[in-house]
Amino acid sequence: MNITEWGLMDWVNNSIYLFQGIVALWGLYCVIVVWSRTGSLRFRTFDEQNQFLDALAEPVVRGDFDAAMQFCEGDQRAVVQMGILAMVNRKLGFSKAKALVMETFQRDVLSDIEHRLVGVSMAIKTEPMLGLLGTVLGMMQAFGKLAGAESVKPEVLASDISFALVTTAVGLAVSIPYMFLMAKINVRIRKMEEMVGAGMGKFFEFFQQGLANAGRRAA
Repeated sequence: MNITEWGLMDWVNNSIYLFQGIVALWGLYCVIVVWSRTGSLRFRTFDEQNQFLDALAEPVVRGDFDAAMQFCEGDQRAVVQMGILAMVNRKLGFSKAKALVMETFQRDVLSDIEHRLVGVSMAIKTEPMLGLLGTVLGMMQAFGKLAGAESVKPEVLASDISFALVTTAVGLAVSIPYMFLMAKINVRIRKMEEMVGAGMGKFFEFFQQGLANAGRRAA
C-alpha cells in the first residue's frame, strides 16, 4: 500500500475510538434514564405505598371518585397514575377498566423501559465488536507494513499493534461494567414491577367496592 492508503487506514482506525465513545455515551444515557424512570415510577418502600393506598381507599370505597382523583393529582408514580386511569374509565365496568389499566401499564411504562434497555444491551454487545474490528485493522496495517518494506522500525509496528490492543481493551472496559449495571437495572425493574403489582392489586380490591357502592347510590 502507498502512503495515501495508509493515511486513509489511519483515519479509519482512529474513527473506531469515536464510534466506541458514541456507543459508550449512548449506553450511559440509557442507564441514567432507566435508573431515574424506575425510581420515579414507584414508592420508596412498600410501607409508604400502603400508607398512600390506605388514605386513597376512603374516598374510593364510598364512591367519591372525584375526591379520590383530586387526592392523586400531581403524583406521577405508576400506581397512582394507573389508579386515576381506572377511575376515569370506571363506566367501562370493573373488568374492562382493570384490563385497560394493565394493558396501558405494559404498553406505556414497561415497553418504554425495555426500549431504553436496548441501548444498554447495544453498548454491551457493540463495544467488544468495535474493539475486535480495531484489532483486525491494526494488525492488517502492521503486517501490511512488514510486507511492503524491506525494513520497518520497531516503533512503527508497535504503534499499530498498540492500537490493535487498545481498542479491544476499551471495548471490554466499557462492556464489562455495563453488564453489571444491566444486572442491577433488571433487579430494580423487577422490584418496581412487584411493588406496582402489589399496589394495583390492593387498589382494585377497594376500587371494586367503590364501584358497587356508587352503583347502589345511583340506583
